[in-house]
Amino acid sequence: MRAADWILLLVLSVLWGATFFFVAVALQALPPLTLVTARVALAALLLAPLALIAGYRLPATPAAWRPYVVLALLNNVTPFTLMVYGQTRIASALAAVLNATTPLFTLLLARLFAGEPLSAAKLVGVGLGIAGVAVLMGPAALGLDTASAVGMLCILAGALSYGFAALWMRRLRGTPPLVSAAAQLLCSTVMLAPLAACVDRFWALPVPSATAMAAVVGLALFSTALAYVVFFRINATAGPTNVMLVTLLIPVTATALGVLILGEALAPNQIAGALIIASGLVVIDGRLLRWISRRQVRAG
Repeated sequence: MRAADWILLLVLSVLWGATFFFVAVALQALPPLTLVTARVALAALLLAPLALIAGYRLPATPAAWRPYVVLALLNNVTPFTLMVYGQTRIASALAAVLNATTPLFTLLLARLFAGEPLSAAKLVGVGLGIAGVAVLMGPAALGLDTASAVGMLCILAGALSYGFAALWMRRLRGTPPLVSAAAQLLCSTVMLAPLAACVDRFWALPVPSATAMAAVVGLALFSTALAYVVFFRINATAGPTNVMLVTLLIPVTATALGVLILGEALAPNQIAGALIIASGLVVIDGRLLRWISRRQVRAG
């Protein structure tokens, strides 16, 4: 990955790190399916016109839409629904830890279905990253009861779905990021709206508070529309396996947002967890370790 890719990955982690705040607030007024539908629909309403204004064309035939239907199912409909539902059963801290398994699933699936080499550096790096997330979240991630098992399984299933999405995205690397994001979100809206209507009867729900509505708008515009443009940009330049590393950074940026915006105290375990995650990313990137190795060879 280039330096620009790492910077974009950090930006993406901030955008998605805010997701946990937005979802926690919005769930107080909206059921999960309605929230997920509102998220993708508002984002699609923003990005589709922007793509056309920018001079791009959206898919024009059913065959051209088919890859985005599959991607929407794997990258939006399934994981968004599972993870929002899971977050109603477990704490956001534990959800972030389990979501950080996404790069591990991505690496394993790439090995199983695409024959991609599974280097020791990547496995060690992802393992360090997951351990760092667990340390960063600390005791908050251990507040479990029997009912939490369903929530945990939902988050893990969502992370697995992201792994399959990473495989599918390989065929879209030549597509402009704005087109990929808009087409995916349009397909997600078409699939989710009937489900939300049947399950939640969203038109009969009480009008959400101003705070909840602001959370939905923030979730749609920043953590979905803008985030997916950045997401597909990284995918185009660095590949789907690398872009999924963002899930290791999300807990760090979510913690940082809590400290900077909400005035939360920074605990020692959070500092230690962030350093462990950073070490895992250094191992995955490999450049620093190669530089040290060359220096040692020269010195020898």
